[in-house]
Amino acid sequence: MAKLSKKMTAARAKIDSEKLYTLQEAMGLVKETNVTKFDSSVDIHVRLGIDPKKSDHALRGTVSLPHGTGKSKVVLVLCTPDKEEEAKEAGAEHVGLEEYVAKIQQGWTDVDVIIAMPQVMAQVGKVGRILGPRGLMPNPKTGTVTPNVGAAVAEVKKGKISFRVDKYGIIHSPVGRVSFSAENLSENANELLTTLVRMKPSSAKGIYIKSLSVASTMSPGIKIDPKIFN
Repeated sequence: MAKLSKKMTAARAKIDSEKLYTLQEAMGLVKETNVTKFDSSVDIHVRLGIDPKKSDHALRGTVSLPHGTGKSKVVLVLCTPDKEEEAKEAGAEHVGLEEYVAKIQQGWTDVDVIIAMPQVMAQVGKVGRILGPRGLMPNPKTGTVTPNVGAAVAEVKKGKISFRVDKYGIIHSPVGRVSFSAENLSENANELLTTLVRMKPSSAKGIYIKSLSVASTMSPGIKIDPKIFN
């Protein structure tokens, strides 16, 4: 086993591994236990009492974090020529169609979000095998397939994020940066968790939110009491 650094040892000493913290306590502690010199991402991990193999349990969606993520997302809009100016004015870094489909076919995926119009999805489908595994394939469920490309870009720029449950029934999502206040981190996390509660499948039985934890990049995890959300 690799030897822990002094910073990591000190960080772990501040956390009671047997305690389930409140959301506010955990967010305060995640700031105290950050061990990086850069503005780390703060991520929440939610284990749900669902079976992702069931179609109605394969949760995916979007949420607009009230305080954003602290990271500027690079957006590509695939659209018809008449919508290009609208996308650019909304802040999209890349706008077009055929030239970007060709670039993606050659392996280019240097973007965080791809938004597409319904009319161009036939062309986008050509690169689905490349975009799908990278979580970049536009999807109506996440609001990234829409004729209103300007509004969609604006939402992403303001802090709209997408999430999806993995094969283990866990959702991993950023809720801000270490530089955020504990209050803002808590409000972002609460928005995500409230959204997940609203999305609970009607066929899900037993405890829905089974466990919660939060951590910043390379720092120890902090357990959160999930009772308030069940």
